[in-house]
Parts: sequence; C-alpha cells; structure tokens
Amino acid sequence: MREFANLVLNESEKIYRKKRIFVVMLILAILIPLFVYAQYREVQTTQKRLGTSDWKVSLQQQIVDSQNRLNNSRLPEEWRAWLKVRVEQQQYYLDNDINPTAPGAPTFVRAFIEQGITLFIPLLVMIVAIDIVSGERSDGTMKMLLTRPIRRWKILLSKYVTMLLFISLILLLVGIFSYVLSGVVFGYTGWNLPTLTGFGIDKETLNTNFVHLIPQWQYILMAYGLAWFVAIVVGTISFMVSVLIRNTPAGMGVMLAALIAGGILSSFATSWEGAKYIFSVNLSLTDYLSGKLPALQGLSMSFSLMNLTVWAVASLIISFVVFTKQDMVN
Repeated sequence: MREFANLVLNESEKIYRKKRIFVVMLILAILIPLFVYAQYREVQTTQKRLGTSDWKVSLQQQIVDSQNRLNNSRLPEEWRAWLKVRVEQQQYYLDNDINPTAPGAPTFVRAFIEQGITLFIPLLVMIVAIDIVSGERSDGTMKMLLTRPIRRWKILLSKYVTMLLFISLILLLVGIFSYVLSGVVFGYTGWNLPTLTGFGIDKETLNTNFVHLIPQWQYILMAYGLAWFVAIVVGTISFMVSVLIRNTPAGMGVMLAALIAGGILSSFATSWEGAKYIFSVNLSLTDYLSGKLPALQGLSMSFSLMNLTVWAVASLIISFVVFTKQDMVN
C-alpha cells in the first residue's frame, strides 16, 4: 500500500512539474471574467431595451420572441421542437413566480457548469490527461519507470488514480473561480433560491408531472456531480488515447476532434440512429436536470449514463491490456 501511495505521489509531482494545473488556473482566471462581463452586458442590454429591471417583463418578452420565431414557416423542425419546449418551460416559471436567472454568483456557477459540461470542462481535463502516459514515452522516462521491480498494471493504476485526483481538483477550481470572480459583479447570495427540476420531454412536449422545487445549492451539487462524472469519462478516454498514441499533440488532436464531433453530430445528424452511441453526444447530462430538449431523439438520462459508463469501462480495459502486453519503451 505504501509502495502504491509513493507511486501516486510521484505521478502527482510529475504533473505539478509540468505546470499543467497552473495552465488550467490561468485559463480560468482569463476566461471566467470574460464570461462574467458578457453576462453582465447581456443583462444591462436587456434591461435597457425593455426599460425595466423586472424579470417577469424580461421573461414575457423572451416568450413573445420565441413564439414569433415559431410562426416562421422556414424554421427547421429541430429548432421548432426546441423552441416549443423552451416556451412551455419559461411559461411554467412565470406561472409559478420563479425567476430562473436571479442575479448572484450561485446562479452564474449553475449556468457556467451547464454550459461548460460539453466542451469547456472536457478540454480542461484533456490538458492534464492526454500526456500522462504518452509524454513519458516521448521523453524517455517510461523506460526508466518500467525497469523498476513493479508490476506494469500497478504503474498504470497509479497514473489513473493520479489523473482522477487532478480531475477532482480541476472541478473544484472551476467552482471556486466561477463563484469568487462572478460574485464581484453579481453578489455572493442566492444559494437558497428556489430552483425547478424534474422536467421531462414527452414526444417534444414538456412534461411537468414530476417538477419540484429544490434550493439552488442542491441543484448545483447535482449538476457538479454530473459534471464530475463527465470529466472522469472524458479523462478515461483521454487516458486510453495517451496509451495508444505515443505523440501527445496527435493524441490531443484526436480527442479535440472527438469532442467537437459531438456538437456537429447533434446539429447535422439528427436522423442518424447510430449518432446517439457516440460518447461526445451524451455529455450534456445537465440538460436532463434543467429540462432542455435532448440533442438527439432517443436520448435520456439513463441511456446517456449507461453509454458513458460503457465507454469509460471499455477505455480502461483497453488501456490496461495494451500497457501490460505491448512494448511501451521502443
């Protein structure tokens, strides 16, 4: 046990020396203020256009704008279905006197994790995970590591556990940075604001039979739990790519293409049944919490969770089989 703990500590020091986690912190420190400013400007522009800061007036105007777009006969069917569900959901918020975008750092944290779960957070995870094996093969330190009297599977497991620890650290940093930096503009209150969840989609119609109120902090915990699961899946797939592809930039290109492909397929392959089995299409798990229309027909929370679990388990098995059987030095 002590030997394994030393291996994990050694791997953690390697990641620390590469300064990857500092790159993640720098990205967060630069981009989150930009996102905060963009949201602040959007709020100010909306209030100026409507001549009031009343959220009900703003929400009513959004409903009217969406209904006007629905009347456009040239609107694609997938957009029509999405807008219809959005109008029904906004009307439900209005009827129940609940502001879905109440100002405050917790609201920004919630929105940031919902928007970042499909690409931004996976990219941060990829920065740390993609070269955890391939990087050592490129610089020659893998040969030195494998000459030690330690089983290969134990070496790889220590790398995987280290990756999981740093993934958890990345999610923690995302939460801290988004809360602290957005609170400067929006204030730090709002943890107990009522938030609706439990929306369902039944044949492109909003189902509110299971809708219930929870405090916003509980919703954020649920969203972060789903984001952590997505980060682990993406990290595990990146881990496999790092084992299979010796060149780190090439591995990064493969993962980047796979992540971007999810968004493209969601828009252009809506009629392809097989698209829903691709892992990057199933990353938007928070959509099921907020009641958004799934990216493709046939997707559900249970299906996406199962799909991502299968991808992660398969990637992990492939990683260990390849690492323990193949020549990882030459």
